[in-house]
Amino acid sequence: MFTDYSIQAVAINAIPLIFAITIHEAAHGYAARQFGDNTAYMLGRVSLNPIKHIDPVGTILIPLLLILSGSPFLVGYAKPVPVNFGRLRNPRIDSIWVALAGPGSNFIQALIWAIYLITLFGFDVNERFLLAVAQAGITWNLVLLVFNLFPLPPLDGGRILASLLPARQSIAFGKLEPYGFFIVLALVFTGIIGSFWMEPLTAFFKSVVYFVTLPLQMLF
Repeated sequence: MFTDYSIQAVAINAIPLIFAITIHEAAHGYAARQFGDNTAYMLGRVSLNPIKHIDPVGTILIPLLLILSGSPFLVGYAKPVPVNFGRLRNPRIDSIWVALAGPGSNFIQALIWAIYLITLFGFDVNERFLLAVAQAGITWNLVLLVFNLFPLPPLDGGRILASLLPARQSIAFGKLEPYGFFIVLALVFTGIIGSFWMEPLTAFFKSVVYFVTLPLQMLF
């Protein structure tokens, strides 16, 4: 979570966070197109332009209100990429891959930022700003990866779970979607998601990133 709202902190976190959110959303649209649905592509949402993915409420209003209120947490969401699941070649299975594409892109970005950070250390680059940006890139992408995997709609984890449930249970579960983000916000502020979901899973994926990049670390 983001707790430092100074100009320096914003500058350090802005670049990796914008990339993390933008690529996450574009990945959903790209995956949907590969599995047969061109909806997002036709609407210009398979794009690396951050403006295409800004949601006035989730991307601007909610984070701004949290900042102004001095909240220790900063959460929000981008404009969901439109997917017509009925157009997917195998809707039940393909929807899982479409949902996984976003968190998957965050994992790949975390790896890239980790490689960048290791390379900076390897070449004795001690520029604090560059090191901080790389570290923020790893952190934000792992946070978004784990947060979006939480099994409650409209988060990606909720869509994955809905696809795995039997049809009747899936329909009933999907009815939570209009209230899902507010439930998630409540769980965030009570610390439940942080203690029982975010912290252990973020630590797990951080260890995976460390393991994957270990050969490069040994090289340097």
